[in-house]
Amino acid sequence: MTTRPNDETIPDAPDCAGCDLPESRRRFLRDAFVSVAGALVAVGMSRASALAMPLEFTEGTRHANQTVSYPIPAADGAQIDKKNEVILVRWQGAVYAFNLSCPHQNAAVKWLPQDHRFQCTKHDSKYTPVGVYTSGRATRNMDRLPIRRDGDSVLVDINRMIQSDKDPSGWAAATVAL
Repeated sequence: MTTRPNDETIPDAPDCAGCDLPESRRRFLRDAFVSVAGALVAVGMSRASALAMPLEFTEGTRHANQTVSYPIPAADGAQIDKKNEVILVRWQGAVYAFNLSCPHQNAAVKWLPQDHRFQCTKHDSKYTPVGVYTSGRATRNMDRLPIRRDGDSVLVDINRMIQSDKDPSGWAAATVAL
């Protein structure tokens, strides 16, 4: 048995006795990312390219006015903020913020870095990096969140989703040009 800091007692896993598993999920993900980056360097990818993989997990800073701020991403790719249900994307000179779920039946969407696109985890609807629907069961683009630049950060309004079919001009304007 193992006792955690909050006095919770949990049984030891029989095949993990004596192994050095990370304490937290965030630490595990960070360590896994560093290991993958190290492996990519070992097979010939430059260190800069390996560390600039196009998917990251992030957590924005929440403000009293129901906005969340994020540093402007340094390179093209997607950042997932599960806590605030936001996908932040930098793509070809612009930054976008999306709702984490597919507009079809609210299943999570995932970023496929090798294909440079999003895909619904439930019915495989596909979307471009800027949220444009390309195929599958969905009937519209991914829902965007209002976004604006604030110095070296972007502020995302997490209380308002913009649907492309109901507010096309608002959806098109929900971007920050870099």
